[in-house]
Amino acid sequence: MNKIYPSAAEALKGVVADGQLIAVGGFGLCGIPEALIDALRDSGVKNLTAISNNAGVDDFGLGKLLQTRQIKKMISSYVGENKEFERQYLAGELELEFTPQGTLAEKLRAGGAGIPAFFTKTGVGTLVAEGKELREFDGETYVMERSLVPEISLVKADVADMSGNLRFNKTARNFNPAVATAGKICIVEVERIVATGDIAPDDVHLPGIYVHRIVLNPTPEKRIEKRTTRDRKV
Repeated sequence: MNKIYPSAAEALKGVVADGQLIAVGGFGLCGIPEALIDALRDSGVKNLTAISNNAGVDDFGLGKLLQTRQIKKMISSYVGENKEFERQYLAGELELEFTPQGTLAEKLRAGGAGIPAFFTKTGVGTLVAEGKELREFDGETYVMERSLVPEISLVKADVADMSGNLRFNKTARNFNPAVATAGKICIVEVERIVATGDIAPDDVHLPGIYVHRIVLNPTPEKRIEKRTTRDRKV
């Protein structure tokens, strides 16, 4: 089975549609599938519900889809540096399901593991728990959270082999493995594609069984969200 597609647009063709639940890997601008996000914008699909830790910045990453109003709802833990995200939410133009960061990660992991729901102490006694089932375990109150199973997962990895086995680059791994396993269809953007067997078994971070489509983007922009520097010491 050939998993390699000639472009990001071709990788999305025939699988993305209006109204879908789509998960996108990355943390801020670290480890985001830049080319796939651009192709999703160019596809013109709308009324998307996007699962992502946050929505990038105003003119990059998922921020581009907010600018074009293709996202109707965000499931995320952080509004962050995106002023348009904040503006749309406060103006009532964008639905937002605030989710604690660890809970969001577990919702995706559980979805990929076939676990429909789980209990956590995080959020008990706050707005996060409103309308959700509460249960006591060992004298402590927990809130039930449903897992997330997106129709499409967009993922960024450093290297893929022809079978779809992935290796991520350091902290760019972040949400990407959980996003990949949760999705019914997983599309991955990589900087290098190598022959099957060229990634040592111990270096495979995600098995190819989870990966359906791969697109090569050898020169991503990798924009820095907030540059912080200090004077060099002599």
